[in-house]
Amino acid sequence: MTKKTKQPWPTKDAMHQIYDLHLWGGQDFDFYSGSGSHDLKIIEPYINSVITFLKSHNNALTVCDLGCGDFNIGKQLTKYTKNYIAVDIVENLITRNKALFKEDNLEFHCLDIVEDDLPKADCIILRQVLQHLSNAEIETIIKKLSNYKYVILTEHIPTGNFTPNKDIISGQGIRIKKNSGVNLLKAPFNFKIQDQKFLNETILEDDKGIIVTTIYTL
Repeated sequence: MTKKTKQPWPTKDAMHQIYDLHLWGGQDFDFYSGSGSHDLKIIEPYINSVITFLKSHNNALTVCDLGCGDFNIGKQLTKYTKNYIAVDIVENLITRNKALFKEDNLEFHCLDIVEDDLPKADCIILRQVLQHLSNAEIETIIKKLSNYKYVILTEHIPTGNFTPNKDIISGQGIRIKKNSGVNLLKAPFNFKIQDQKFLNETILEDDKGIIVTTIYTL
């Protein structure tokens, strides 16, 4: 696993700003990864379904959580894994997480998942991360995913019919505002998998879309 020396890419600056200015809410928190990481109606079904998957592998998987955020979700999964590697691009967030969450099988790394080499693991968790990235950056990440057996992918997509994978500028919102969402199996990504299993979905109120989680076996 190598962290490269480089100029920061736009998403890094955007993510720092989001946390510094509390653009996802949570003014009473030092770091807050948004309602999607705290709303019990959203996170409880997700956590339960991921725990069921991890238990089905006898809690023996090494999991790498790419975009771990404030770790409100990850902290509830660690005991069902052999090792849990949590990654985020925001350095002071990772410093904070290291101080707050300490377990023998848990480690945190500050990495740029587009530019840097990723940790070895059995299973990747990508929860509402790719939706913030440009197509070019997603394609770069996809090439790295072939090193893993499982990918648990969560994306915010529109309800009804939509055109997948409209491009965006990294860190400038998500595709939902273009009536689009990430679908790795569609062009331009055409992600190669052996199998897929629907894990969980949450329909958001006021026609704000659906949060869908799928497990891909590679």
